[in-house]
Amino acid sequence: MEQKASILVVEDEVKIRTALTDLLEFHDFKVTQAADGLQAQHAAATRQFDLILLDLMLPKISGEQLCAQWRRDGLQTPVIMLTAKGQEKDKVSGLNSGADDYITKPFSLEELLARIGAVLRRTDPARSVGLTFAFADLEVDVPALRVKRGGTSVEVSKREAAIIQYFAAHPNRVISREELYKEIWNDTMTELGTRTVDMHIAKLRSKIEQDAAEPQIIKTVRGAGYKYET
Repeated sequence: MEQKASILVVEDEVKIRTALTDLLEFHDFKVTQAADGLQAQHAAATRQFDLILLDLMLPKISGEQLCAQWRRDGLQTPVIMLTAKGQEKDKVSGLNSGADDYITKPFSLEELLARIGAVLRRTDPARSVGLTFAFADLEVDVPALRVKRGGTSVEVSKREAAIIQYFAAHPNRVISREELYKEIWNDTMTELGTRTVDMHIAKLRSKIEQDAAEPQIIKTVRGAGYKYET
């Protein structure tokens, strides 16, 4: 049975916070509430969430300050900003503080659910492809760290499995080394990071490609990155 996604709802207006909680619980999310910035700060420090819905205008600590602090502290949990402000500069400010998406009140519940789903899929490939899935002519089992072709199976590392999972969740799209390094290594690209990505791709190809010298699964797009074509 798939585990429920856990969402922290940070909203100071009781009616909105209750409505969001009811909606999300109805759609099978696990919800924790916070009424101000301090409560949200404590919740995020003591529990792990899959996503945070964060109001921009909060008592004690603003949503923008809170999000910026979380990012400085290394918190990777995706954040969707909720705010009554609709001006372009406020959206940019929220995104610059580290938010993954931004939705302006009043918003439709359908739009909110769609944005939550999109952010969860983008930040957690397992929600798109699962833990066992087909990858070209391979059968991938992430928990077992195994890739199988016909009757032959090969062991992969956790990082190699994560790379496969990320490509599988983003087919037919060029993925830059910078994006791959950010998503798999959770770090900002450096010159060393570029070599690290290329080395991991080369090693992975030696395990999953029929001919590593002529890769057909994870292809190189010169000057841009890599691409998995379906």
